[in-house]
Amino acid sequence: MALLVQKYGGTSVGTIERIEAVADRVYKHKQQGDDIVVVVSAMSGETNRLVSLAKSVQEFPDAREMDVLLSTGEQVTIALLSMALMKRGLEARSYTGSQIRITTDSAHSKARIQKIDTEAMQADLDAGRVVVAAGFQGADELGNITTLGRGGSDTTGVALAAALKADECQIYTDVDGVYTTDPRVVDSARRLDKITFEEMLEMASLGSKILQIRSVEFAGKYQVPLRVLSSFVEGEGTLITTEGNNNMEQPAVSGIAFNRDEAKLTLMGVPDIPGIASRILGPISDANIEVDMIVQNVSVEDGTTDFTFTVHRNEYDQALVILKDIAEELGARDVLSDASTAKVSIVGVGMRSHAGVASTMFKALANESINIQLISTSEIKVSVIIDEKYMELAVRALHSAFKLSDCAAGISEV
Repeated sequence: MALLVQKYGGTSVGTIERIEAVADRVYKHKQQGDDIVVVVSAMSGETNRLVSLAKSVQEFPDAREMDVLLSTGEQVTIALLSMALMKRGLEARSYTGSQIRITTDSAHSKARIQKIDTEAMQADLDAGRVVVAAGFQGADELGNITTLGRGGSDTTGVALAAALKADECQIYTDVDGVYTTDPRVVDSARRLDKITFEEMLEMASLGSKILQIRSVEFAGKYQVPLRVLSSFVEGEGTLITTEGNNNMEQPAVSGIAFNRDEAKLTLMGVPDIPGIASRILGPISDANIEVDMIVQNVSVEDGTTDFTFTVHRNEYDQALVILKDIAEELGARDVLSDASTAKVSIVGVGMRSHAGVASTMFKALANESINIQLISTSEIKVSVIIDEKYMELAVRALHSAFKLSDCAAGISEV
């Protein structure tokens, strides 16, 4: 018997038929003797519908009231799923975030979980009930409803698993696991049996949309075994767990992530003096614009530097306006910008024990005449910025270069 937290996303509960299918799966686990906590998202499309309603009333909806509105989506799902479970003879009880007492800070639309009261849930589990919890939401110390941001149901699932000391947190979605790269780009992409928290964190931060990055951080911090499974096909999925014994046979690269939404900005010829990076990025940060890759090139001849960084494409226009003001203030030679770039990254804990990984990457891209504009590295990843039009070609070339389609590739030991 195991204590499982199962999270189902919007597509998994998008219709009554799919909610019934979730109930069937939960019933099967209960028959096997497992204790189950189910975390659900709003039905597919419901959050977008609520956002549209809000904007039809108020151009810039009030943040507090927006959270009140959006939290109703999950409320519908928990009630319907609880009814479906009762129909199957199971005792079930639904909980909103505030009923569970998921306490968050007061940052509406992007709240962070501070503590969780497990008393009521544990009592239900001890009584043999299925706990059905609303994902994506909580309440601050004053009782105001808060939401955790897009994809926040993943975080709710992992947080409840950590608080209840669950044996596993299972994330059910519309894919059957974590792949070496997006199968829509590379037909021969292969599902990984296992992947480390480190690698999944890098994949999530670099553009993989399978899991919300905060949920992976949470799982890694509290050592919650995390499994990605499909709601629509049976299978073992992909287990995300801690790195075990260092396996020298582990492949250098486990997966390839990519992000189409990069924009590049360069400030040419600014003074090469202490604090210049802060003077450039300070106003960008003050505007709540997140900076990704940063490269600084110093010119020995005239004592100036060229400063390049990337931002999300949605924030490109705002960042460019700010940068032009900074350029005027610093007496920069020019401002260059490009909103048609993409980031491609190779990820793998095996890089620690394999030499020549970066050179293999660069050679593969050179063979396809793909120019590298920026490079960023960490212990287990190498990222490059390239022209967006070459992104899919780059992914296919790298997938082939690192032989990720081979059965022996991927995470073999974790």
